[in-house]
Amino acid sequence: MIPIGCDTTVALGKATENGQTLFAKNSDRPPEECQPLVQQERLPHAANAVTQCQFVKLPQVRTTYRHVGSRPYWCWGYEHGFNEHQVVIGNEGLASKLDFSEPKLVGMEVLRLGLERARTAAEAVDVMTDLITRYGQGKFSNEAGVRTYDNGYIVADPSEAYAIETAGHEWAVKRVETTLGISNVYAIETDWDRTSPGAEAYAKAQGWGNGRGRFNFAEAYSQNSRSEGSGAMRRARSCAVLKKRAGEIDAATMMALLSDHSDGTSPDEPFQTGIRPGAGICVHSKEDGIGGNTAASLVADLCADGSRLPVYWCSFYSPCLGLFLPMFNEGNLPLVLGIGDARPSDESPWWLFRSLSRNAREEPETRIPAVRERWAKLQRQLFETAYEVAREGQRLTDEGQARKASHLLTEYMEENTLSMLAIVSEMLISFV
Repeated sequence: MIPIGCDTTVALGKATENGQTLFAKNSDRPPEECQPLVQQERLPHAANAVTQCQFVKLPQVRTTYRHVGSRPYWCWGYEHGFNEHQVVIGNEGLASKLDFSEPKLVGMEVLRLGLERARTAAEAVDVMTDLITRYGQGKFSNEAGVRTYDNGYIVADPSEAYAIETAGHEWAVKRVETTLGISNVYAIETDWDRTSPGAEAYAKAQGWGNGRGRFNFAEAYSQNSRSEGSGAMRRARSCAVLKKRAGEIDAATMMALLSDHSDGTSPDEPFQTGIRPGAGICVHSKEDGIGGNTAASLVADLCADGSRLPVYWCSFYSPCLGLFLPMFNEGNLPLVLGIGDARPSDESPWWLFRSLSRNAREEPETRIPAVRERWAKLQRQLFETAYEVAREGQRLTDEGQARKASHLLTEYMEENTLSMLAIVSEMLISFV
């Protein structure tokens, strides 16, 4: 069974207010599946080294790049992440007609491997599709109880972006022209730029697709309707919002989109802030805890002209009740952000934000507005300071003072994280 949600969007520079690529992703998971934020250093590897994923072992590359990933606590791979070269990737669960008994790569592992091994979005697409062709991914039986499914991705860098959709060992790639939103539904039809070598022949051998005209990847491999259901509605919503706001999209727009509760029946309507369980790009479990919930979010404000460092805005649990914290991969992320596993813990920011969301929804008329108002002040302050720090960090780096830049960014992230955690704790105490 695929997750209830996940939505990934991208707007290239021609569609954004600042002329830079903007990427956004909501990771929707089971409501108690902790998803910490972790940073991995650039590492050299021996010529005969291997990468041990959960079910598959593959040859290691000579260098893996410094990166940050948001991962379910049990998983080696990531739901979304970014690397030292401003490559950013997010994934979606898809349901194809394929089902395997032998082990494959988990889709989140493919994402991490792309971050570790690529310097551009195009290179990441090559890395990921090669691994998918060789090792496969998708739905397969396993004794570990891991939910597996096929995957869709958006891969972006400051200059370009691509969508990838997969089915087992097969895949299709489409280059993004201006803006794009993807969800839990196949959408690359005959408009692909390239497909895996065996995609069309395999589908025809199974009797999938109508066999007329240009090969329709989505029609051939999708198990479910591509025009109905939550995934189709959410994709229509994100695509409509991005198209309507093209030319004026900024980071705040992407944050509002990730916090949106529209069910997609009116794709062009204004952003909806009222919480409705099971509806919207911002996914909430029901009051009894049943159903999925947004576990973590990312808005990446990339930079192609070297005027500043990229700013990665990261949020825990429900974005509509949280804070987007600016992160810089050029500094050292606060280690506390990586704390969290299956057990609820007051030491884990993720679990604290989950508690905040649940407590706020117990008395929604008073607590939800209070939570949002409290975060709004700090969010405004972070918008004022983050880009100043990004410009100063770039200036120091350009002057050969990378260590000083790292120190500046590390202190900035640490101070903001401490402020955020203090506010979370204060609000939780006030709800008792």
